[in-house]
Parts: sequence; C-alpha cells; structure tokens
Amino acid sequence: MVTARWLKASRLGKPIPSDQIEDSLLLRVLVQGLVTLGIVSVSVAAIGVTATSLWNLLAIPLSALGAAFSWQRRRQPNHVVKGAIAIGMLLAMAAFFGRLLAQPGDTRIVLAELLVQLQVLHSFDLPRRKDLGYSMMIGLILLGVAATISQTLAFAPLLLLFLALAMPVLGLDYQSRLGLEAVSWADLKASAELKRLIGLLGLTLGLGLLIFVLLPRLPGYQIRNFPVSSTIDTQEEFDGQAIDNPGYLSDGTDGEDFDEDGAGSIRGSGKLSGPGLVDTTSYYGFNQQMNQNLRGTMTPQVVMRIRSQAPGFWRVLAFDTYTGQGWDIARNDETRTLRRSTFSQQTLLPIEPKLGRQREVVQTYTLVNNFPNLIPALYEARELYFPTREVAIDTEGSLRSPVGLEQGLTYSVVSRVPYRDRTQLREAITTYRSGIENTYLQVPDAIQAQVQAHTESLLATSPTPITDPYETALFLAQALKQRYSLQPDMPFLAADQDLVETFLFETEGGYPDHFSTVLTVMLRSIGIPARLVAGFGEGEFNPFTGFYVIRNTDAYAITEVYFPQYGWFAFDPIPGHEVIPPSIRDSQTFGVVRQFWNWLAGWLPSPVVGWIDGVMALLAQGLGQLVRVLLGLLRLGWVGIMLGLAGAVALGFLAWLAYRGLRRGWGRWQRRKLPPTERLYQQMLTWFTDQGLPKQASETPLEYAQRLYHQAKAPQAQAANEITHAYVRWRYGGEPQNLPYLTAQLRTLRHHRSRRRRFARP
Repeated sequence: MVTARWLKASRLGKPIPSDQIEDSLLLRVLVQGLVTLGIVSVSVAAIGVTATSLWNLLAIPLSALGAAFSWQRRRQPNHVVKGAIAIGMLLAMAAFFGRLLAQPGDTRIVLAELLVQLQVLHSFDLPRRKDLGYSMMIGLILLGVAATISQTLAFAPLLLLFLALAMPVLGLDYQSRLGLEAVSWADLKASAELKRLIGLLGLTLGLGLLIFVLLPRLPGYQIRNFPVSSTIDTQEEFDGQAIDNPGYLSDGTDGEDFDEDGAGSIRGSGKLSGPGLVDTTSYYGFNQQMNQNLRGTMTPQVVMRIRSQAPGFWRVLAFDTYTGQGWDIARNDETRTLRRSTFSQQTLLPIEPKLGRQREVVQTYTLVNNFPNLIPALYEARELYFPTREVAIDTEGSLRSPVGLEQGLTYSVVSRVPYRDRTQLREAITTYRSGIENTYLQVPDAIQAQVQAHTESLLATSPTPITDPYETALFLAQALKQRYSLQPDMPFLAADQDLVETFLFETEGGYPDHFSTVLTVMLRSIGIPARLVAGFGEGEFNPFTGFYVIRNTDAYAITEVYFPQYGWFAFDPIPGHEVIPPSIRDSQTFGVVRQFWNWLAGWLPSPVVGWIDGVMALLAQGLGQLVRVLLGLLRLGWVGIMLGLAGAVALGFLAWLAYRGLRRGWGRWQRRKLPPTERLYQQMLTWFTDQGLPKQASETPLEYAQRLYHQAKAPQAQAANEITHAYVRWRYGGEPQNLPYLTAQLRTLRHHRSRRRRFARP
C-alpha cells in the first residue's frame, strides 16, 4: 500500500488525458494477436534447437486476460495495479540475472522469456495508444529472437501471419494518432479495404523476397559472441582417446564364419573387422578403426543443421594407416587435451603456419540427432566455442568431445580455410619431413609393387606428361571416376583379400568410400603423402533459413594430399561427385543468389535450366568483356579515362532511347486493347503529357479539362474538353459517342502542334 500511496502522490498517479486513451477495440485485439504470435514463434523456433519451457505458452491466456482487464479499466487511475506491476517487473529482472549467471551459454531464450514476463505484466495497464506501441515492439522483438533461433521453415507461417496483422495495426495506429474515428470490424471487412490490404501484403512479400535474395552477404562477424549451448560439466578424467560411435555394435564375433566366396552367416552389425552390416543410422567411418568390409545402406535422417559463411566438406575424422580392409588411427595415444578458460567459452586450437592465402570462415552447428563424441568442423579449425570445458585434438587435427553430441547441442567454430591456388600447389616443393614420409607413405608390402606399377601405367595414358603431385592427384581421381564403377552389390572380402587389390584387378569398382581408399593408397605407392578423411558433404542448402541440412547419408570419405608449406587439400574420386570438394571462393557477397538458383533449378525442367544457364553465361561473358575493356582504357591514363566516360555517356544515352522506345511501344500496344472512346481519351492524355501538361492523379477528368483552359491554347483546350466530356458520358453513362468527330478533334490537337513547330522555324 506504501507503493500505491507513492504512485497516487506522484505524476504517475495523475489522470491520463482523454485524447491519449485508446478506445479502438479492434486495434487492441490486433495488437494482442501480434503479441500472441511473438510468444508462439519463440516456442516453435526453439523446438529441436535449444531448451525452452512450455510454461511460456501460459503467457498467452494471461496476457489476453490482462488486455481485457486494461480495456475495462482504461479510464481508471489503477494505482494498486501499477504498484503490483512495478514489483513484478523487479522480480522478473532478478530472475533474469539469476538465470543469466547460472546459464552463461545461449542467452537468447533467457532474454525472450524476460520479455514475455514483462509483456504479461504490462498487459494489465494499457490505457494509452503508446502503451499499445510498446506491446507491438515487444511482439516484434520476440519475433526477431525467434528468427535468430529458427533453423527450419516451421517459423515461416508465423512470420507471414505477423506481417498480415502488422499492416492493419500500423494503419489503425496511424489513424488513431490523427484523431480519426475508430475503424470497426465491418469497415475492415469491406471488399475494397480487404483487396487493398491483400495487394499491399503481396507487394511487401514480393519486395521482401527480392531484397532477401539480392542482399549482399558481407564476410566476417563484427560481434565475436557466437552461439553455443550452456556449459556441460564432466566428472570423469578425459584423455581424448576414446571414440564412442553407436554404429559399431556387435555380438562379439569377429566374422570367422564365412567361406572363401564370402558366403556364410554374418553375425552382428558395425563390426570392427571381418564381414558385417553397416548400422542403419550411424556412419561406420566415425571410429578409431574403419572396417570397409561392411555392406548395406543407412536409413536417411537429419543429423545437424549448419550455418556457415561458406560451404565445404564438414570434416570429422582422418586416418593414417591402411589395414588392407579398412583404416586405423595408429597414433591415437598422441591425442592432446585442451582446456579453456573458466571465464570464456573460446578454445584456441593449434595450427601450423602456411604460405598460402587463408580466409576466416565462421560455422555454427546444431545437432538434430545424437552424434558420437566427434566435433565436425571445416579444415582448418582455429577457434572452438564448445559447451564443455575440455576438448581434445588428435594428430590429424580432428576434434573430440568428452561427451557425446546430443540433440539440441549448439557450438561454433572459426576456421582458417586455405584458398586452393592451383598454380601455387603445382609449384610446391616435394621434399617431405621424415614424420610425413613415415606416416603418410605407408602401403602394405604385399601390394606395394603391383599398385605402384598400375598407378604409373595410368599416369602414362595422360596426353601430356605429369610432373607435379597436384596434377597427379587430379588425374588419378578423374581416372578412377571414368574407369571404375560403383558396385552396391560388391561381395564381402575374404580374410586374405586386400581391398585395393580386389578393387583394381578383380571387381573393377566398389562402394563409394572404396574409391577414396584406392586413390589414397595409389598416391602413397608413388611417393605422394596422402590420408583418408571421413566427414559430411555440403548437404542440402535451404535458401530461406540459410542453413545447410546434413543427413547421415551425406557422410563419406575423401582423400587429402599433403603439400609442404601449404597444408592438406582434398580430392574426391567418387563417381557423381565433383573432383574438388566445395570450398571458399574469392567473393561470395551475392552467394545466396547462386544458392537460391541451385535450389530453384532442381524444380525446373532441364531444358529450361539449360536455356537460363546459357543466357546467364552469355551475360557474364559480356560483362567480363566490358570490364576488360574498361581496365584497358584505364591503363591509357587520362586519355583512356575520357574515352571511358564518353563511352559510358553514349551507352547511357542509347539505353535511355531504348527505354523510351519500349515504353512508347508498350503504351501503344496497351491502348489498342482499349475501347475506341477510352483509346482516344488516353491518346489525348499522352499528347498533353508530352507537351508538359500531365493529368494529376487527384484530378477528375472534368477538373483536368477545366485546368487546360488556363494552361493550353484555346483550340487545344476546346478539343480536349470535347473529348473529355464524351469520355465521361461513355464511361459513366454508357452513351454511344460520335467516334469520327472525336477523331477529328484529336487531329486538331496534333495539327496545332505541327503548325506551331513549323512557324517556329527560322
């Protein structure tokens, strides 16, 4: 009660002027709809992304109850209510800071829940129109928070509904500020108003989509506070050596029960050795040992969603030792554990300095399904923002977590991705350190000579001699694509069979990952360091959400080749894939346009796509030629600059003439479809517009004809008056008109123009 007495004595307790009280019930209902959509959008956007409480939905009926209460008491001082609201806001603020200190991770949901609580309290005191404006802003902020969280199109319908409500709300709010009479439901349902609203909504959506597609995406983040889940505390000691992949589960058998032809019983799936079946959900390559004698396919399911400044191969794990039927990480015991600061979620990762250009690429990963304790990232990761206090990095640069990556976990990575400069890599030295040679040139002795001879015979088929490792890797990757085929029904390997030998000389093909294994071993056999890397392909890009959707079936293995002083670069020999995996480019400011076109092209017929691609290629060539000409002129100094300016002016003048001609032609074509009387009237308007006397949009035809008596010559004004009155009688009265007479009046206008021009000549 002390607070109530203080409020009554203060300026806040004085009556609100009647002209500031909002009496429009329709406006209040629509504003409440905006607030409700904002609350719902946060809950919908957070599903599968971050943790949020369903109790937030209770704010919808509470806020509606408060809005009804404030409508009934909008002309009362409400001292007690205001005091209770002030106390409630202080409690909400205290709870906000408490949660912020307890969960220092992703604070977007915490902030959104604070706004929801404040809106519930605020809804009990909404007498003024500016108070409704505060509620509109809270609804808009909640929608913005939901937009930053959302990773699917489930948020899109709510966004459209919010826009559909916001447009009449802005109109009603503006009308209220002007002091006009409140609009009723009947007025809003009027056909003319509804059509106008739908047209404006369609125009806004069209312009919004166009701006979204064409908006430049500038590289770099100005704020270094990346999305990351709340800190996860682990109790057990972490050395980073264990990899927990649920895809490797078996009944304890090692696959001895099969004959030399590969027949027999296969007991257990995801076995570490011997024949077996792949797990239906987990990729078999994310483990310390990769057994490539497994057969079968996975059931597609979404694993994660990635927001990245550039596409790429989302690297998970690399292998250094070929076992004959798979791969192993021989130096797994050399894994290093890194511990971050207590006050920061940033972990700096060790990387080697390189000569080539690099670009900083920020990625944010959100897990949709559970994943092993391996951390996907673009090569080469420099900064990691992960919810655990410790992470591990192995000798191949792969990252590991002390816990499995569970659904809803979010983390961010900053990678320094090297540019792929073909000229530099071709000129790279071929002298390797002893550690590189001892590790990445390993090939089983039993197949070394045979694989080396076959590799050299393939290189000999090149039309030009190949003298550097980069072109060698490129040629061999292409040769595997062209000479060998995918074989999904490839039989199991016997215990004494080698995968590479069987692939090259018996089956002449195999599973997709077998191609990468064969390329890696072939390069090693001729002295080029290489390793096998397992990860995810680019995935499916959603141009509306900006996320790459990654499924378990996007996982495969590729080959990485080492170039001294430049690092590792990937080659993909799998048929149907690009030889060079997706990576960064010099400029991606308008990369969303390209990605949107790639998505749209998947829905169009091939001939249409080919025709559009041809037109775009022709335009690109023309623009490129124009740029080359301009650069050539700039090299000539001031003379070139003047010539360039003259050429630009000439091109602009020609473009203006073309536009003017097209506009006139379009106008004539449009007028031909009009009734005769209206066509004559439009021709008259066009003539006066050319003379500098256009009709204003606010003028009626008769008002315009009356104005011409003061601005045009008498014969012209008289002819215009005849045509205008005839048009009005036909348009609004349905009376037939004397077309020959009206045509003669139109010729009178043109006749006076020609006479004036003839007499004006010297």
